[in-house]
Amino acid sequence: MDILYGKNPVLEALRAGRGVRKLVIASGVRGEPRLREILSLASVRGILIEETSRSHLDDIAHSEHHQGIAGYFHTRPPVSLDTLLDQSITPQLLLALDGIQDPHNLGALTRTADAVGADGIIIPKHRSVSVTPAAAKAAAGATEHVPITVVPNMVHALQRLAAAGIWRIGLAEDGTQRYDTFDYTVPIVIVVGAEGDGMHPLTRRHCDVVVSIPMAGKVSSLNATVAGSILLYEVARQRSFAPR
Repeated sequence: MDILYGKNPVLEALRAGRGVRKLVIASGVRGEPRLREILSLASVRGILIEETSRSHLDDIAHSEHHQGIAGYFHTRPPVSLDTLLDQSITPQLLLALDGIQDPHNLGALTRTADAVGADGIIIPKHRSVSVTPAAAKAAAGATEHVPITVVPNMVHALQRLAAAGIWRIGLAEDGTQRYDTFDYTVPIVIVVGAEGDGMHPLTRRHCDVVVSIPMAGKVSSLNATVAGSILLYEVARQRSFAPR
């Protein structure tokens, strides 16, 4: 069971048809427009709705900003890498996150991936953040729509992608090619490293090319979310922002 909190994560989980045991709302919030939409969907599906105090919701959401609602949803079944490749649109656009630790970065990158129509996200099973309630909240519900694959080994996953004809594009501040000079109209996976440390050396060696984003200021690097989002939108620009 996953506990999701916040209006957008709960609403998008309902829209995606995810199984839900019950919703819990704070007293006095039923009249808010977004919550009325949530309650209407819940009513159509016959979902149990409990009303409780805001302090109890604070406990459920571990004092995170829950916006007056939480939902007890059934955990989604995992998506395998092979299934992700089978369901991808040609040319593929995938995002691989090599050791991202911050759930807010995972959520924000998932939100951008959804905005550009990415086929899915790949994260390693170990030493990486998972799709926590905080990540779902930061994604504003995008985690319900972007397939996320958890792999035992990132290098093996990159090898599998290469065998499928997908270019592996790493992103690093010392990359050998400027990010906007590569042709992203081919099938690609963008590899974004961890905050601060970047990609693991072995992961980097399994990239076909490593690109960089030019910096004109005093700070030497960008946040992983910002850098990854810039590259995702460059891909969308080169593909003429075509719906996928």
